[in-house]
Amino acid sequence: LHGFPIDPTIDTLSFYVVFMCHHIKPDSVDSYLSGICNQLEALFPSVRENRRSSLVSRTLKGCKRLYNTPPNRKLPLSVEHILLLLDAFPNTSYDNLLFRAILVCGFFGLHRLGELVQPDRVDLRDWRKTIRRSSVTLFADNFSYILPTHKADPNHHGHHVLVSSDHPDINPVHIFAQYLRARDQQFRFQPALWLTSGGNVPSRSWFISRLRHVLPSSFAGHSLRAGGATYFAARGWSDDRIQ
Repeated sequence: LHGFPIDPTIDTLSFYVVFMCHHIKPDSVDSYLSGICNQLEALFPSVRENRRSSLVSRTLKGCKRLYNTPPNRKLPLSVEHILLLLDAFPNTSYDNLLFRAILVCGFFGLHRLGELVQPDRVDLRDWRKTIRRSSVTLFADNFSYILPTHKADPNHHGHHVLVSSDHPDINPVHIFAQYLRARDQQFRFQPALWLTSGGNVPSRSWFISRLRHVLPSSFAGHSLRAGGATYFAARGWSDDRIQ
């Protein structure tokens, strides 16, 4: 079509990426390149090396930014949503206490939901990422715990999370203390901080199923972190402090 030589050189592969990304999704182009390398390696032994070149890799990376489908971002939770969820799940049962505590920790601690619950897929669960009860410190006006690792901490250095009671509409310290007392009465010798009434670390679906009882699917796990960041920005926190 373009009169290029058939040899899949670095330039040819780079031009191919740009041309195809105008017609199909860049992720599909990535798969196409793998197929091309598989079919042509016998005739052109350097095709895989050319595919891994800086020019081709950066071209594909740039096209993914330019032409990929926009992400479907979930809506952030507001304080009003938190109050609505707290009313829907009163402190009348152990699992309600757990849900309420995770809710306020995720919102005011700016957590990703995956940092507080375990994945639904068993093969993705990692005990090293589980928050320990022994790391908790509770005072009258704040509480804290150690997050063993997170998405930006691949070396498991850990992070100290502190949540205060300095919020006009909700007192997260009171909600967390209620759960902690119930948890210690039932599971005094269990190491994990978050435990369901069955003695298991709650899963993502466990939390989301309760969230869905009150809020539509436009809200999900990341709504906690997004909502907390929005809340602190509205209170006048700087971007650096929120980060």
